[in-house]
Amino acid sequence: MMATVRVDVAPKMLEWAVRRVGWDEDTASQKFPSLDAWLHGEKKPTLKQLQAFSKKTHAPFGQLFLDEPPVEEVPIPDMRTIGNQRLAEPSPDLLDTIYLCQLRQDWYRDYGEEVGLEELPFVGAATTKSSVVDTAEAIRKELSFGVQQRNKFSTWEDALRYLLDAIEGLGVLVMVNGVVGADTSRTLDPDEFRGFALADSIAPLIFINGADTKAAHIFTLIHELAHLWLGSSVLSDATMARKAHQPMEQWCNQVAAEVLVPIKDLR
Repeated sequence: MMATVRVDVAPKMLEWAVRRVGWDEDTASQKFPSLDAWLHGEKKPTLKQLQAFSKKTHAPFGQLFLDEPPVEEVPIPDMRTIGNQRLAEPSPDLLDTIYLCQLRQDWYRDYGEEVGLEELPFVGAATTKSSVVDTAEAIRKELSFGVQQRNKFSTWEDALRYLLDAIEGLGVLVMVNGVVGADTSRTLDPDEFRGFALADSIAPLIFINGADTKAAHIFTLIHELAHLWLGSSVLSDATMARKAHQPMEQWCNQVAAEVLVPIKDLR
C-alpha cells in the first residue's frame, strides 16, 4: 500500500493564502477543518489536501512552498485610495481579472496588426492640462451623445446599452462582468474596484465590474473612457460619491460628470 505523501509548508504561507482570498477564521476552518493543525505544526497537509487548498484559495500551488509570501502588485498603475492612502494588497479575483483582460487585449492587438487596423486617434489625445469641458465635448461628439439623444433614454439600462454600443463602435473592447471569467463562484467586489482601462492605440480595453449598480456602470464607463483619452492604463477610483485624491482621477471624474451632465445644461 502506497504511503500518504505529506508536505512541508510554512504556516505563514497558509496564512497568506487565507488572507489573500479574504476568508475570516470561521470560513477557513469550515472549508479546511485541519487548517488549525497545519498552522500550529501539529500535522502536515497531504499533497492532495494542499492541492485542494491551492484551488480553493486561488493561490498558485508552487508559491505555497516559498519561505516568505510574495509581494503581489497590480500590473497596471493603481489609483484607488481611501483618505489619500493606497489600498491593501489586491485580491486574487482582481488580479486574475486584469490578467484575463490583458490576454484578450494581446490577442486582439495581434489580430488588428495582422488585418491592418488603423491606430485610434483619440487614444492619448488629451492630457490632464486639457480643458475638461472641451474634452467632454469631444467625447460626446464621438459618441453622438448630445442632449437630444440623452432625452430619449427612459432608464439607466437604456442609456448604458447605448453607451456600450457607441464606445465599442469607436473600436474599444468593452467588457462588463461581475465574476472572474466564467467562474460564478468568484463574484467581483465593487468595494475593491469598479473598473479599469488598458490603453492601446489599436486595442484599447475598458473593464466594468458588473457586480456594481447600473447607474455606477455608466459613470465608470465614461471615467475609463476619459483614461483612454489620456492614453493611460489604470485601475481607477471611479466614483461620484468620493473625492479623488489623484490629479488624474480628479480630471477623469470631472470629464465623466461633464459628459453626462454638461455644465451649460445646468445654467
